[in-house]
Amino acid sequence: MIKVSKATFVTSAPTIKEAPPASMSEVAFLGRSNVGKSSLLNALTQRKNLAKSSATPGKTKLINFFDVVYKVDENIYPLRFVDLPGYGYAKTSKSLKNAWQKSLTEFLQKRESIRVFVHLIDARHPEMELDAQTRLFLQRIQRGDQKVIEVFTKADKLKQKERAKIKRLYPDALLISSMNKEGIEKLQEKILEHVFGNIQKTDSH
Repeated sequence: MIKVSKATFVTSAPTIKEAPPASMSEVAFLGRSNVGKSSLLNALTQRKNLAKSSATPGKTKLINFFDVVYKVDENIYPLRFVDLPGYGYAKTSKSLKNAWQKSLTEFLQKRESIRVFVHLIDARHPEMELDAQTRLFLQRIQRGDQKVIEVFTKADKLKQKERAKIKRLYPDALLISSMNKEGIEKLQEKILEHVFGNIQKTDSH
């Protein structure tokens, strides 16, 4: 059984220069605005309001950092979650948007402590151009020690046929629902196993 023994907000950084020092393995979460990132972070950390969702999609322009300590049996696994601003929604001027994208791209390429990218896609809109571009970008910058995990959020809203199609097109992806906790533990396992190697987990049944 995977438990969360600690989950705390560290800081918000408006630019890469103000990000905290890379002192531990990091998991970066990215996806379009309104994809359910805050809900997923809260589900992964077992905290109701750790990550706050903005009332206006795309409004958040900060990189948020959270320290999370997982516990499996008696073993401790510390990680830092990096919550990146949602893309593709913000009603800002083009030059501001371009400057921000450049800063974000630079952060993802140069931040050596990022070990896992969690790419969130709304399961109800699985084939949007922005998500396809993000997929290609991550494939292009991914280093040998990094893993990209694709997560289709809001899976509870899908019909069986739609679920089957996503599984067929993206066999390695996870279907997740923060509402009913579907896929949450599986995602925790994937993250921990990539960063820390095989985790010893006794069956909770």
